[in-house]
Amino acid sequence: MIMTAIRRYCLGVHALVAFIGNSVSYLMPVLAFVVAFEVFSRYALDKPTIWAYDTSLFIFGYIAALGGAYAQQQRAHINVDILYNKVSARTKSIFNLFSFALAMFFMVIVCKMSIGKFEEALEFNYRRQSEWAPHMHHYWLMMAIASVLLILQLSSDWIDSLYQAITGKPLLPEAPTEQEEAAQ
Repeated sequence: MIMTAIRRYCLGVHALVAFIGNSVSYLMPVLAFVVAFEVFSRYALDKPTIWAYDTSLFIFGYIAALGGAYAQQQRAHINVDILYNKVSARTKSIFNLFSFALAMFFMVIVCKMSIGKFEEALEFNYRRQSEWAPHMHHYWLMMAIASVLLILQLSSDWIDSLYQAITGKPLLPEAPTEQEEAAQ
């Protein structure tokens, strides 16, 4: 019964992270449009906007931060392969336990600081120092949400690594790769 609850937690986290990761990917064309519009306005019309630079920074920040948990889920983050690829799956799981715990610790600090910055931005009406001067509170709220999302993904990965270190088998079934799905 407890293993079923743990599996459901991990599958729920994976579904949430995949949904947000896929959803935030739709901001890429928006970012491209904002940058292209600024280039067109600046060079073709000789009338640069005051909002495009700040908007593109915010959109890029949203994509990078909210996509971090999805990148973790897809194992797209950088890994030191010198030792990692030469050890057994159980030893890899032990390496993962340490690195995921360290990453969770760091992300808890980022979350705590982001919440503090969010509250500060609301209290003092912080704005970006630019001609347009947009509010900053939404950015810090997004950073807090992104760090919680990454903590959830790391905790799911940590549980999976612990299970694999103990049993030698993965807790969750491996998702088929895009190549495997295309072959079916």
